[in-house]
Amino acid sequence: TLDLTCRKAPCFVKFSEMEKMANIQAEINEVQPLLLSVMIVSTLQFYFIGKKCEILQDMNKHLEAVLKEKRALRKRLIKPRCQESLPIEATFHKYVVELLTEAVTFIEKLESHLQTVRSIPQIPNIIKNMNTALTKTEVLVIELEELAEQILKWRELQKEVYSD
Repeated sequence: TLDLTCRKAPCFVKFSEMEKMANIQAEINEVQPLLLSVMIVSTLQFYFIGKKCEILQDMNKHLEAVLKEKRALRKRLIKPRCQESLPIEATFHKYVVELLTEAVTFIEKLESHLQTVRSIPQIPNIIKNMNTALTKTEVLVIELEELAEQILKWRELQKEVYSD
């Protein structure tokens, strides 16, 4: 009987409608941030697509300009450039000649310079090996001096033996 009276009373009907509206409002509040984030992402995608489209349009305009000047570009590529170079005043000819000879010398020695630069990290090992070789050479010199002294002593003994 309570259930029957509860449903028929207009205040409870209004209460259930208010409860349904609150539930719907809660669902809307949950969906709204998701919808906003989807809108922001789609807007950003359209923005970046627009930027890429602008870049492609600029490249297209450049390529169209190149195609329009295709004949002129071919002529410029075929024509030798040395006649179009800037003239050098006569007072500077001497310096240009010196500069060219130095440039040729530099180019000739470039490979040896590059090898020298490449060998820089190996210098500590080379110095270590040289120090070792120097020490061994000093030991050999000392042994050679001792051997020379022994030979001289032996020679003196041989002279005394033959002279007696």
